[in-house]
Amino acid sequence: MAQLYSLKETLRTFPRTYLRGIGQVMFQDNMWSGLLFLAGIVWGAYAEGLGVVAWGMIVGTLVSTITGYILQLPDQNGAQGLWGFNGCLVGCAFPTFMGNTIWMWFALILCSALSTWVRTGLDNVMDKWNVSSLTFPFVLSTYFFLLASRLFAGMPPEFMGSPELPTGDAGVLNVEFGNLVIYWLKGISQVFLINSWVTGIFFLAALAVSNIRACIWAAVASAVALATVIIWKGPAHDISNGLYGFSAVLTGIALGATFCNNSWKTVVWTLIGIVVTVFIQAAMNAFFAPMGLPTLTGPFCVATWLFLFPKYSFFAPQPTKK
Repeated sequence: MAQLYSLKETLRTFPRTYLRGIGQVMFQDNMWSGLLFLAGIVWGAYAEGLGVVAWGMIVGTLVSTITGYILQLPDQNGAQGLWGFNGCLVGCAFPTFMGNTIWMWFALILCSALSTWVRTGLDNVMDKWNVSSLTFPFVLSTYFFLLASRLFAGMPPEFMGSPELPTGDAGVLNVEFGNLVIYWLKGISQVFLINSWVTGIFFLAALAVSNIRACIWAAVASAVALATVIIWKGPAHDISNGLYGFSAVLTGIALGATFCNNSWKTVVWTLIGIVVTVFIQAAMNAFFAPMGLPTLTGPFCVATWLFLFPKYSFFAPQPTKK
């Protein structure tokens, strides 16, 4: 009877758990935020003619969440959506970078499940430093499969960059105000690998529903990252597609609205962290270019860890691990 009740309770709460898994990509433990993120992803993916990315996200979140139930991981983590967010990003990444084949989908399912237990393992290792693994389980698991795709024709790397040495040719960037707004919004939408300024608006609304402070820091982070990469004359193509904004956005939310208190010290610390993230992004882009491998959210993870390790007095008590 207890097992039957547990099953009924699981089915009743599953939609909330699922949507929170999407929301937790940007640190939001809120099902309505998750729903708005989902709407923005579907809109952006289909607007780009890449509806398969939206379906990948739906499947990836589903698989990683169900894996948490199967492995009987702590219920509190599941209720907060912490089983789903890495799988959500896996689901976005696979159809973005690989061809739409049946074997790509099997690999997506396997990697989404893998990301759930990799997160548990990495959190156990990193617990001694009182930091969480953030989105690194997604990054690490996805790297393995993207590199393997160079050899496996069943999941061809059709949309990955060609392995080549980076160059210093920045190109010409249109800096008219309207275009800058589009670049700014795309920096937010690219958190989920969506290249759409409309999706960026959806995401800001999703953050505002849950945490206005997080919404403000996402907006500020994308703007600061955009200004930084323009001042230092980064690649025009990457800037126009928001590719220097997404990791900075996550760093801004992490430091400014999640792991530090609300003080002037936090503001200064977060702004520095955002700028540093842009340079880490460029460095990782250059490092992985000869392999034709995207950085994913690796720059965010590295930057946020570097800024959390000092454990300064203005850090807020760390919430339940993400």
